Amino acid sequence: MAMPLALAALAGVGLGHLAPPGLFEAWALCLLWLAGRGHWRAVMLGGLVAVTSSQILLARGAVLPDGLLREDLLVAGRIESVEDEGRLSRLMLRVDACRPLDSARLPCDALRRIRLSFYGAPEIHAGERWALTVRLRPPAGFANPGTFDYGAWLWREGIQATGYVRSEPAAERLRPAPASLRERALEHLDAQDLSPQARRWLAALTLGAGERLERDDWDLLNASGTTHLVVISGLHVGLVAAFVLLVGRSVSRVVTPRLWRMAVWPWWLAGAAAVGYAWLAGLQPPAMRAMIMTLLGLWVASGRHAPGPWQAWWLALGLVVLIDPLSVWRPGLWLSFVAVALLILIWQGRPRLRGFRGWSWGLVRTQMLLAPLMAAAVLMAFARLAPAAPLVNIVAVPLVSTVLVPLGLLGWLLAPVPLLAALCWRLFEFTTQVLVGVLELSVAVLPLWWPLAELVWPLALMLGLVALLWALPGLAGALRLGATLLLVPAMLGLEASGPEPGTLRVRVQDVGQGQLVELRSANYRLLYDTGPRFASGFAPLSSLWPAGQHFDEVMVSHDDLDHAGGVAVLAERHTVERFLAPPGEAIDVPFDSCLRGQAWQRDGVAYRVLWPPEETAELSSNDRSCVLEVTVGQDRLLITGDVGRDIERMFLLDVQLPITLLVAGHHGSRTSSGPQLVQMLAPEHVVYSAGRHNAFGHPHDEVVRRFRRAGSCQWSTALDGAVTFWLGERQTASPSAARPTPWRRGGVEGRCHAVESRQ
Repeated sequence: MAMPLALAALAGVGLGHLAPPGLFEAWALCLLWLAGRGHWRAVMLGGLVAVTSSQILLARGAVLPDGLLREDLLVAGRIESVEDEGRLSRLMLRVDACRPLDSARLPCDALRRIRLSFYGAPEIHAGERWALTVRLRPPAGFANPGTFDYGAWLWREGIQATGYVRSEPAAERLRPAPASLRERALEHLDAQDLSPQARRWLAALTLGAGERLERDDWDLLNASGTTHLVVISGLHVGLVAAFVLLVGRSVSRVVTPRLWRMAVWPWWLAGAAAVGYAWLAGLQPPAMRAMIMTLLGLWVASGRHAPGPWQAWWLALGLVVLIDPLSVWRPGLWLSFVAVALLILIWQGRPRLRGFRGWSWGLVRTQMLLAPLMAAAVLMAFARLAPAAPLVNIVAVPLVSTVLVPLGLLGWLLAPVPLLAALCWRLFEFTTQVLVGVLELSVAVLPLWWPLAELVWPLALMLGLVALLWALPGLAGALRLGATLLLVPAMLGLEASGPEPGTLRVRVQDVGQGQLVELRSANYRLLYDTGPRFASGFAPLSSLWPAGQHFDEVMVSHDDLDHAGGVAVLAERHTVERFLAPPGEAIDVPFDSCLRGQAWQRDGVAYRVLWPPEETAELSSNDRSCVLEVTVGQDRLLITGDVGRDIERMFLLDVQLPITLLVAGHHGSRTSSGPQLVQMLAPEHVVYSAGRHNAFGHPHDEVVRRFRRAGSCQWSTALDGAVTFWLGERQTASPSAARPTPWRRGGVEGRCHAVESRQ
């Protein structure tokens, strides 16, 4: 029943996610029919489907409704975690009660977990209960190809809303944090005479306090492919269980020398230790998953009516999904289960390892066989590849599992004897320094690689094929070697198909309430604007590309933060040949002025500046915006920045027609996109670069209706995410959206979406 249980749980997740109309009614009738026919096993599996699907539906139903946007809500709950970011604190709140301050508004009592920004927060600790006045929005994130999906992360973490804490009414601490063994352990650790680095790694490796690690620590672990070592996983829980089992069986051998092999209590004691350690680590999803797999591993190893390895694998998967259905969207779930499946595949039926030489060869063989499959899984989940991972893990895995974790745990065990505990942790500190040195050296030689988005899936498939070639039993050695020799050159020879000469890729990135347009031809790359910078200091541009990108030119329309907010990130992390901005603006980097009449060509693409003139002293910052026209073949792009209607009329006669794509002025504000511009240009496509649920109501209803009457296809980054167009002689202006929504309907026919007016 292990496999059917897992498949039933997964099917329930799929049904709950799709949520077809009449789901529960049809399912209930189906179960009644099966019960009437006496198919009780099918009824049980159908019940499991209903359980997981109902949990998914409840999670979807708990998401904050749009009707509570920008409304003051009073919430009370327990602080799960606190992240200090200077003047800003990030809170994760488990909600106990919620109500709108305006009683006429929709209820919010379905909320269970929210993420908050708290500016100027008082001292707050995890475990405390607070009453807060907040403003929330439904969970969402930027949708850009090949980047981190924040909205998906919010969903799989069970977060139903995000927002910020209001200063009035003031926040109130309802109850201090109760006594917690984990918090006491962390306080005890903070009091030890250890380096900050050793304290951080000791907390992460033994208590699952990954939040103690700094950004530099995570960057090093990601670049070396060793992140799995500091997450409370089956390795850590398994070591604790194995140690307790060894001690228990040793005691049993002394107490009952003739019957010690038959003693059951050491196995139960090891299972209790696994549960207790996972609970001490916070019972977060990775720890819970490790606990379940360790308990099943103990069951298999005990040999008493135990399932086989594959039955245990299916049973563990089914139990994890049944307990936490949202874990299906967590990459960590599939990374761990794929790794265990490969371990079963490569070791099933082989003789036990014996001696130091046997275990050493087993470790090397395991790491080399795991490396390509784990690299493929990480590529698909995170779009990155750590070339150093295979070699580094051969050193890091035994160092962590046989030295660091045992020393750390032994230090906690000997805490009542301070001298011995200090000795263990001093050795831990020294070993950590050695490990970090090895990781830094490996990353310096083989740095983290971020392949282009179009290369991710081909690379992942080829790496997966290499792993299967060497893991599947029964294949001839010549076949394995020959196929690998064919696949490796193919992987090295993969190249992204960039734009051909005479074609242009235009991508209006989703950066929230701001603007960033990337123009890319065969050998030329231009950015128009750099996106916003928020009050927290975060600039969305930093999440679009890894460091080290090259841009030929960056044209900043004007110095408002929603257009120039990412300039500092570009100057610090990337190479920019030339910045352009209107005269009189300040963007904090040296720049050349963009002026009316400037023109240049690259790769068969013509660029022309239509505005501003040389004299701009009497113009507002918005009306000084650089206006750029781009011509490629028969297609033409126009970007007008934030200029108003009066300025539009000053350059309108200079625009060459027809216009294939227009990036609407001022995010779709009614101060731009005047009737003259819309009627004269009648663009085929219009894109609004606006933030989801933005407070300004962009795009404005009047502007939407105006372009609708002109017959333009309308797109919005708030609804569609990043929108990409290919322009040129051998291309058709066929747009693609990063957040496709086929369920949305509008009055515009064809392949374009209708940005609906609210009136």
